[in-house]
Amino acid sequence: MRTLAEWLELQDSVHPRSIDLSLTRVTEVAGRLGIAAPAFRVLTVGGTNGKGSVAAHAEALLRAAGTPVGLFTSPHLVRYNERIRVGGAEAGDAELIEAFERIEAARGATTLTFFEYNTLAALLIFARRAVEVAVLEVGLGGRLDATNLVPPDVAVVASVGLDHREWLGESLEAIGAEKAGIFRAGRPAVLGTADMPASVFARIAILGARALVAGRDFTWEVAGERWSYRGSGLELEDLAPSALAGSIQYRNAATAITAVAALAAGARLRGALDRRTVNTALAGVHLAGRFEIVPGEVEWILDIAHNEPAARVLAAHLAERALPGGAAAGNARTLAVAGVLADKDAAGIAAALAPLIDHWILCALPGVRGGSAAALAERMQLPAARVTLADSVKEGCARARALARRGDRVVVFGSFQTVGPALEWLRI
Repeated sequence: MRTLAEWLELQDSVHPRSIDLSLTRVTEVAGRLGIAAPAFRVLTVGGTNGKGSVAAHAEALLRAAGTPVGLFTSPHLVRYNERIRVGGAEAGDAELIEAFERIEAARGATTLTFFEYNTLAALLIFARRAVEVAVLEVGLGGRLDATNLVPPDVAVVASVGLDHREWLGESLEAIGAEKAGIFRAGRPAVLGTADMPASVFARIAILGARALVAGRDFTWEVAGERWSYRGSGLELEDLAPSALAGSIQYRNAATAITAVAALAAGARLRGALDRRTVNTALAGVHLAGRFEIVPGEVEWILDIAHNEPAARVLAAHLAERALPGGAAAGNARTLAVAGVLADKDAAGIAAALAPLIDHWILCALPGVRGGSAAALAERMQLPAARVTLADSVKEGCARARALARRGDRVVVFGSFQTVGPALEWLRI
């Protein structure tokens, strides 16, 4: 019997390409497994940025209401098991292996990508565990993403920005059309912002989907840290802030409330989506690597921000948050530990954050999409005097700790491949 690590190694080699946007093969195997039309209801969440936070909030809301829920996200930060959760707990090695064995037996000569194996395993586990709702985070794009093999009862697009252009298109209109491919005729289509390309609204109109747009069909108002929500026939006052840090989380939480309320309107779900339930969910939501704060004499902040729009949001959150010490005297600093994949807009990321960073520690990343720290420094176009190079993220973290003084903060960002190793290093 293969171990989980051996299964993951195998899955990396089965299909000739690591990314192959097509629903034909994965839908065929899903049909053989009997999971192409699951008994549970499906909430699919896509978007360039914010989709992970919206999915995590939706899971927390459903759990707080007493609904058996599964959550599928990607990629993982430290352990593969993070990708599949049932009732808030990660899938175990044994049930992942069992799912992979079933997939392998069913696929025959059909090849699958690593992500397609992952999606099928999630659906199998959710079916075996008899969840009532599955929250699926889109991996890449939407229209041809493996998660789109099952028709969602409610679909969310949190945002649309320029990312993955080699796969989704060079313009926001092209990317928006791909993201909107998860919507279904006559079903709720939740938009986390009204600032969407015209192609998104065009797709909704063509399908006859029911648009629920932030700022139009649902709103939120923040007073201090408390806030209120209005939309979808639901009014909630005196809500607690989300356990996920950063002002963007009010938007993400409101988007998730709208999506779950729309899901509840179409089916009887356990529990009521009232103030008590929502506050319980907001207090308990967890998602590693999204403006995650590790307090101490030197504060660490970890964020997967890996494109220019996400870097702008990270910059706004850093500007909102006071330095942990010495700010009044003007001597506290912000150090960056950054690792950015070779196919990302490193210069745009650097430009968004440069006004807030006193010193940069740039890290090499492994793999074909990685690269050296020196190459990253050239791409980011930063002053050499403000840059230190590191051969790995863990070395970069060690250098940051050595440079940091009491009251400073260290911000780790740029990729899942940056934040994951940093989390492991911090937990030593």
